[in-house]
Amino acid sequence: MALLAFTLSPALLVQRKASVSNIRCRRNPSHETNITVADNGLATFPEKKPLVGPSVKLPPPRPRRIILVRHGQSEGNVDESVYTRIADPKIALTEKGKVEAEECGKRIRELIEKDNVPNWKVYFYVSPYRRTLETLKSLGKSFERSRIAGMREEPRLREQDFGNFQDREKMRYEKAVRQVYGRFFYRFPNGESAADVYDRITGFRETLRADIDIGRFQPPGDRNSNMNLVIVSHGLTLRVFLMRWYKWSVEQFEGLRNLGNGNMIVMQTGYGERYSLLTHHNEEELRQFGLTDDMLTDQEWQKFAKPGELNYDCPMLNSFFTHYEDDCIVP
Repeated sequence: MALLAFTLSPALLVQRKASVSNIRCRRNPSHETNITVADNGLATFPEKKPLVGPSVKLPPPRPRRIILVRHGQSEGNVDESVYTRIADPKIALTEKGKVEAEECGKRIRELIEKDNVPNWKVYFYVSPYRRTLETLKSLGKSFERSRIAGMREEPRLREQDFGNFQDREKMRYEKAVRQVYGRFFYRFPNGESAADVYDRITGFRETLRADIDIGRFQPPGDRNSNMNLVIVSHGLTLRVFLMRWYKWSVEQFEGLRNLGNGNMIVMQTGYGERYSLLTHHNEEELRQFGLTDDMLTDQEWQKFAKPGELNYDCPMLNSFFTHYEDDCIVP
């Protein structure tokens, strides 16, 4: 089948370009749309230019830091038999635990005041268990009402479920089996594994990210960059939160240690506005918590990276794919 080719003369091309450089499309006497042909020959629509101009809304500023707080000493931390007669969500703080929580509140305030900014605020997320609510009530004494932007009770921040009323001897046996099976995947009968906690924390993390992206914790129009988020929860739940946020492996998670009662760990924005543990904590503190060399290397990267950037030089690649060494062999 023969193909026909047509060639326009240069003069005819110039004449054709001039004829379409300003086209008026009239569909309705009351409607008129102007289409201007750009230098590259593509049509542009002037009425859409504001969508990409100065009128585009900038995202709200990210909170300066996210502070993770473990509840103060509870009755169950002192006497495990409490779990046999009191429902886990109803276990209260001891008097020592209330003091620990108050001291934690003072430390949080001291940390924030070192920023030397006048308009700082705090917003709280808290587990609905009695001991975490009491912890928040005690540490909240360090903040005037004008400093508190709000709070939200968040069920996904609850403690790992170990079953209902616990049998002490059976629980000792289950915890021994967990050490053999693996701390992350072992599921307590009628309860949860750390992997189950990971799933619900994944949902909470997405909610938190959405809250950060839209600035839900501050009034409309307020662009306060000196917001501080405080999450009051439980030891394992907070370790799983960090695991999910920083994408740590199961092996790395199982090397972490619990925060002490009434203690905190701080995720603080670095030079590129991402959250890094090394912005506030030093290397020795994080090693005591259980971070490895690879995890610390990543935290150093987090301290300088920007939101949305990916770490293509992931240290775990070199430890997992050991055949990379072959690339360095010169024949």
